[in-house]
Amino acid sequence: MKRGCHLRIRRALSQMAIEIGCYDNRARISACLAINLVSSISIVFTNKWIYVHYGFPNISLTCIHFLTTYLGLLICSVAGVFSPKKLRVLDVFPLSLTFCGFVVFTNLSLQYNTVGTYQLAKVMTTPCVMFIHIYFYGRKYSHRVKMTMIPIFLGVFLNSYYDVRFNTLGTTFAIVGVLVTSLYQVWISTKQEELEVNSMQLLYYQAPLSAFLLGCVIPFFEPLSGDKGVFGVWSLQAIAAVAVSAVIAFSVNLSIYFIIGKTSPVTYNMFGHLKFSITLLGGYFIFKDPLSSKQLLGILLTVCGIVAYTHIRMSEQQKAKKDVQVKTLDVTGKKRTDDV
Repeated sequence: MKRGCHLRIRRALSQMAIEIGCYDNRARISACLAINLVSSISIVFTNKWIYVHYGFPNISLTCIHFLTTYLGLLICSVAGVFSPKKLRVLDVFPLSLTFCGFVVFTNLSLQYNTVGTYQLAKVMTTPCVMFIHIYFYGRKYSHRVKMTMIPIFLGVFLNSYYDVRFNTLGTTFAIVGVLVTSLYQVWISTKQEELEVNSMQLLYYQAPLSAFLLGCVIPFFEPLSGDKGVFGVWSLQAIAAVAVSAVIAFSVNLSIYFIIGKTSPVTYNMFGHLKFSITLLGGYFIFKDPLSSKQLLGILLTVCGIVAYTHIRMSEQQKAKKDVQVKTLDVTGKKRTDDV
């Protein structure tokens, strides 16, 4: 009797421990998602605020972001969040070069375009990555996936064409930013597989090397001292804004590291749609960016294209997984039959 009672109590305690563990895990994931949501949106608005109100030099700001990220990663490695893996500098150099271009040109796009145009231009990374995959890596995409690019192209074109603050320089930065970002995204996935590292281990080498590369070119493109120079006289508000921006940039990378692998691809992508929509709305409300009916139509077309692309890609990936499982079961069943 006593033994049965002890067993029931033990089972109840085990069940409670499992439920508490699940709750803690959900709480951690929810916290990471919340941090990523706030930081991803805040970094756009904070950087735009710095460019508009203080005129802080772009490349210097990016270099500060990289240095802060490296310092943050050093602290994380000491705290045991991840273990650095020894890599050759030459293996990381091409990736660091594209990392510099990707961040600098997207920031220049943000500086010279409205938040809406900047955000929609970033969407063009998806079709550009597809183009690189198809023509340089021989990867196949279904006809349905390719068709989702039509509303995305139309949406981005409509928004850019009818943007009253449209300018050639901003558009050039946006196009170059999309091209370099696409190349970076393709390379980072292949490099992670090739070097057998996770995103934090790779960024641990990328960040300081990218900061060094930018430090070499800053004297040729931006003043070091005097008016608008990185070592010039800045107000406390400007210094505080730059510091906050650097911390936010690091929190974006850190939260992404924790989210990937702990949420489903559907959750992560839908979460991306939410960030995209909030950032667009924030640009119109915070910076009073003008919005015409044709631009609104362009935004709706782009959002529809993104949602359709995500839905089709997810369904195709799930179908591919099921086909692999079925084939595995068939092979296993056939082997058992042969053994019998």
